[in-house]
Amino acid sequence: MTITRFYLYSSLLLIGLISSADVSADLDADIAQLQQRWAEVNYQLEGKTQITEFENLTHQAEKVTDQYPDQAAAWIWSGIIKSTYAGAKGGLGALKLAKQSKADLEKAMELDADALQGSAYASLGTLYFSVPGWPAGFGDDEKASELLLQALTINPEGIDSNYFYAEFLSNQKRYSEAKPYYLKAQAAAPRPNRPVADAGRQNEITLALLELEKHLKE
Repeated sequence: MTITRFYLYSSLLLIGLISSADVSADLDADIAQLQQRWAEVNYQLEGKTQITEFENLTHQAEKVTDQYPDQAAAWIWSGIIKSTYAGAKGGLGALKLAKQSKADLEKAMELDADALQGSAYASLGTLYFSVPGWPAGFGDDEKASELLLQALTINPEGIDSNYFYAEFLSNQKRYSEAKPYYLKAQAAAPRPNRPVADAGRQNEITLALLELEKHLKE
């Protein structure tokens, strides 16, 4: 390789590395914005205002997946937002949103199943036990358990991975098995830059434990 060609190659490589770093920084900023707004809408809003803002956030998430179609994190957050929107909306439109969420999460897993500490596994597993089974929906408790356990394998100390598996076990009326996972979720370390989400989840855990204790005393 001549000196001229060497410097040209090196320059192109450097430009490529800089561009990649810029894309990563932009993606991180967009994901952080989705995370923050999701927490605000999910935990601080109610009623029609919440539904409207979830719809707006869904469109925002779709813009992010359009901009970063090969990034698993973008698809994970699009899936999370649509599944939470489905839960808040209810009714006939909820199943359509749940199916869209499922497609987004499966896309994320095709790209990088372990992205965001296995969040796609946890979110998709939760969908599988929350949605009605065939013929109305795609619900499948066996599949849910498989996905949620995989999420725990990837992120055994995480607040969400433990909480969602505890929710699955409670849904199965396996209350004594669920309790340790709720407690582990409750003891999880705070996540940097996600105080609203952590506070909301901790409140859900507290309420779930109170309800669980009632069942254990029955």
